[in-house]
Amino acid sequence: SAYRLCTMKKLPSVLARTLASGTSGSPVLPDMSEVRSRLRDIVGASTNWRDHVQAMQERKALHTLLAKRQEDLPPRRMKDSYLEVILPLGSQPEIREKYLNVHNSVRFGRILEDLDSLGVLICYTHTKQEMQPRSPLSIVTALVDKINLCKKVIYPDCDIKFTGNVSWVGRTSMEVKMHMLQLHDGDYSPVLDATFVMVARDPENKRPAFVNPLVPETPGEEEIFKQGELNKLKRVDFSTASLLKMAPTAEERNIVHDIFLNTLDTRQEGRGGELNFRSRKLPPNSVWMEDAKLKGLQICHPQERNIFNRIFGGFLMRKAFELGWATACSYGGSRPFIVSVDDIMFQRPVEIGSLLLLSGQVCYTEKNYIQVRVHSEVYDADTREHQTTNIFHFTFLSENEVPRVVPKTYG
Repeated sequence: SAYRLCTMKKLPSVLARTLASGTSGSPVLPDMSEVRSRLRDIVGASTNWRDHVQAMQERKALHTLLAKRQEDLPPRRMKDSYLEVILPLGSQPEIREKYLNVHNSVRFGRILEDLDSLGVLICYTHTKQEMQPRSPLSIVTALVDKINLCKKVIYPDCDIKFTGNVSWVGRTSMEVKMHMLQLHDGDYSPVLDATFVMVARDPENKRPAFVNPLVPETPGEEEIFKQGELNKLKRVDFSTASLLKMAPTAEERNIVHDIFLNTLDTRQEGRGGELNFRSRKLPPNSVWMEDAKLKGLQICHPQERNIFNRIFGGFLMRKAFELGWATACSYGGSRPFIVSVDDIMFQRPVEIGSLLLLSGQVCYTEKNYIQVRVHSEVYDADTREHQTTNIFHFTFLSENEVPRVVPKTYG
């Protein structure tokens, strides 16, 4: 079952400390609104859209605080960036509606927004300088490596707890591992694991900037760090193996050829008995890939801006997820459940005022599973150009078995 995908790796117990330490009883954990307000304080972002230009000008002065080399920055431990944050859906009913979907479950798109904000705060916690309330770094999401779920339904009336820490560091990038748990019968049980990669840039978000190195302290932490290194190498291999750069493997060629042969209409043979390659037919219980699409448009308003006055990555993820879910729902004809999210690449930032075009495409199916790719691009009305900003991949589990999706063209 896909729900076995979720392996809650227990962080070393030394990490199990809270962001806010109380003196008596259990400490009061910060909630998501406090996470966002801390991020604004760290960056010095304005809460008023009209003041954003001045706020960004003030950030320029922070250039002097950047390290010239990584070796000049003090090493940090995994527990230094460990945070716990509460989403009080059970204890604060007034915030429930924002997270509620029509099936009386939690909107997964909202969870993506929260994970994105928390991942950035964890990275700022790893890189914070003593005696310096404002950070010279602009930390942005580069990609979502993987999110695995082990619960089909997230309840809208039980408290949720997020935990996370920096798990691997390069020179200018950081991998963050986060876990989400939900309170049931007095215990927090695992819901999902997430791995994000964040990059640090200068105060104006123009060039890469160095981040504090990470030093694993225990054998368990060394394993986590090694896995982060392997994840990075896998991403490099994957990008070099792109079909735009390399020919398909023999196995891939055979798969494509088999699909092609299955769609040839044998009744349309020519006079010499040869097949007509242009005559194609849809195999039984199948759908042409070109008929398994949905599109959406979003006008990017100031309300959706992040602390750097670009469109918030979590908002883009939420909108893409919702279109992906709708694509899977209309394709399978029943309610789909999200199983896994992977390979979300943030290729370029989205400016406020942009027209954001989203295209959902069912690209693979197997039994009850539907793989949806969502392509996101911005349209510039002045230049009339389209530019890709993100590509998303979602795996859904449908309540019923779904038809097979079949490509018609080589592309």
